[in-house]
Amino acid sequence: MKQPIFLKPIFQERIWGGTQLSDTYGYQIPSNKTGECWAISAHPNGQSIVRYGDFEGKTLGELWSERPDLFGHFESDRFPLLTKILDANDDLSVQVHPNDEYAKEYECGELGKTECWYIIDCDEDADIIFGHHAKSKEEFIQMINEGHWDDLLQRVKIKPGDFFYVPSGTIHALCKGTLVLETQQSSDTTYRVYDYDRVGQNGELRELHIEKAIEVTTVPHTATKVEPTLAKMNGSTITTFVEEDYFTVYKWDIESRAELVQDGPFTLGSVIEGIGTLITSEGEFALQKGDHFLLPNGVETFEIEGQLSIIASHPNHKGGTQQHVAGTAKEMANV
Repeated sequence: MKQPIFLKPIFQERIWGGTQLSDTYGYQIPSNKTGECWAISAHPNGQSIVRYGDFEGKTLGELWSERPDLFGHFESDRFPLLTKILDANDDLSVQVHPNDEYAKEYECGELGKTECWYIIDCDEDADIIFGHHAKSKEEFIQMINEGHWDDLLQRVKIKPGDFFYVPSGTIHALCKGTLVLETQQSSDTTYRVYDYDRVGQNGELRELHIEKAIEVTTVPHTATKVEPTLAKMNGSTITTFVEEDYFTVYKWDIESRAELVQDGPFTLGSVIEGIGTLITSEGEFALQKGDHFLLPNGVETFEIEGQLSIIASHPNHKGGTQQHVAGTAKEMANV
């Protein structure tokens, strides 16, 4: 099969969610507290569905099980990645995610969660929580126990177009007024460290996971600097943001036309702006803002025409030759 598979996202309501997923992308959301669009997902807690074509109505998880050829027989017991768009209409809880080894032992075989964020849009003077100031585990525990959150948590100013790599073990939180595309391991495990003393729908304080969070948090915080690399062609730009153990993430800014080479076993794409056409050997496929698609294995080369921006990713095998941050751009274009 050499044509893209277009996927219908599902939506998750969150107490910090809003209406940006409808306002910006025109999605039909379940309420004005919709926080997450699970755009490309085969996770049991929410699976994308094929919109049309030969596999119309099937979940991505069913395709993964029934048609391993579409994914290059990628060596994993589950679909490895999850693409989300998050509407942080209010501050998210301060949280941390475990690595694979910890999650496998303590979360019933779940994957760990390394993720990354592309800031689609944000309020002026918006920030995020990214890391902490504790120099030792003892100091980390003491500051948590004494509630010294302003001293503990590290805040970073953000602007549209910023990119953050968030390995497992990193204390983090999106804050009010941000719209973010997230690429992550296919995991739904989160340990809340601090939640501003908010109550849930049951009227009680939301659960925290302090003990597990202390066990998995990296102390002292180590920020991995992202150094994007750019490849330009015919007025279009391919940016490689990160290339690490689990995934490589790109941004394709197409000004008129680009000839591209698929560099992974399969590729995930999310159109965050604009309109255009995706061309493979099997035909032409319309693209518009808010579309999400999967390029299966076998689509070796393809073209994109129009004026649009796409966040694309593909999985990598942990333990391979990948670097934590992109060093040199891959040859993505036939120029």
